Amino acid sequence: MNSQGSKSRVELQDRGMSPLNNPKDWLWPFWAAVPVYPYGKRRTLCKEIVKDTIWTFDQLHGILYTIVPIRMTVVKLAAGGLLVYAPVAPTTECVRLVNELVAEHGAVKYIILPTSSGLEHKVFVGPFSRRFPQAQVFVAPHQWSFPFNLPLSWLGFPQKRTQELPHDSSLAPFALEFDYAILDINLGRGSFAEVAVFHKRSRTLLVTDSILSVPVDPPEILQLDPYPLLFHARDNAWEMIEDNEDNRCKGWQRISLFALYFRPSALEVTPIGQMFRDALKAPQRTLKTYFGLFPFRWQETWKQAFDALRGQGRPFVAPILQILIFPQAPRQVLNWADTVASWDFQQIIPCHFDSQILANPRQFRQAFAFLEKNFSSSESQPLFEENLKFIKELEAGLVKRGIATPAKEKL
Repeated sequence: MNSQGSKSRVELQDRGMSPLNNPKDWLWPFWAAVPVYPYGKRRTLCKEIVKDTIWTFDQLHGILYTIVPIRMTVVKLAAGGLLVYAPVAPTTECVRLVNELVAEHGAVKYIILPTSSGLEHKVFVGPFSRRFPQAQVFVAPHQWSFPFNLPLSWLGFPQKRTQELPHDSSLAPFALEFDYAILDINLGRGSFAEVAVFHKRSRTLLVTDSILSVPVDPPEILQLDPYPLLFHARDNAWEMIEDNEDNRCKGWQRISLFALYFRPSALEVTPIGQMFRDALKAPQRTLKTYFGLFPFRWQETWKQAFDALRGQGRPFVAPILQILIFPQAPRQVLNWADTVASWDFQQIIPCHFDSQILANPRQFRQAFAFLEKNFSSSESQPLFEENLKFIKELEAGLVKRGIATPAKEKL
């Protein structure tokens, strides 16, 4: 790894080396298709992960200031050109950053949509591919849309350039440099698919949602506008928003608990009457502050809950996948994890949270041990059961209404 690999293009921009500080370049006019924060203005942060080989492009994604990175990864091909994994919004800023790589390393040749269910990833593929009209677009199998299943061309995908990834990775045009494995779970009303891609030369594994790691400090993309961090760092509605390093870190750690557990055990929901009374005491009551509404309180145990979630940076499967998705097909998931673990990777780049997880195949495989009856809890560091209560209640409600099916037995 190059010591300069952690330096982002935003840092270069601040030194006047790249004119990317025009807010017009951040505009995303199609935000209403998936109306989530940051809505119509999306910053892009590009970071070199492997020198002259792999770059990540981070933007933001979330609801009500509960925001996390959403990430695209670009890999240089040995013969020249670029492969793009999981596109993000092609704002003027984003496209300009990609074109800087194109000028140096060649055109975008391949664009991969590695999921069938992740709307936050799927929505950008059509617009992104139109900005790079020479690229072939490959998608995970069994694409679907709600409430009606529509052809991909109706969803903005270029009809003549879009095709499904071959099940056999050796048939892909980039097979000499990449292996991939497709996880495709039939959920009845749609499918959950994830394509894990292994870049052999750099020994790097690319994944979408299956594995993540939570950093102790807020990711750099969140530091560009720290207001959401500071909003969640408060303990009550009338506390002043104050920008300092401790509050940024505190806000990020609470956001992580929100984003992954939805309602962690250390969170108390404020009764609606009290919430409005507290809002009247807020020092600022504007749209930006949600008019002073702050409908929750944190117990003192929140920090302990975060430390357990983070698990010293180990890779793990997000709680909603652990409970709602992967138990629907445990054998299929474990077979897929075994295939991925047969590759000799040394780092993982997921589409959310930490951008570079230094982990080996054994650590990756261990993250799926929750699907096995006799797994070693000391090695896998399972999540605290009390924090999973809300998602399990959600699962029970979905099963009761016939929207989901009961989990299959562990193996």
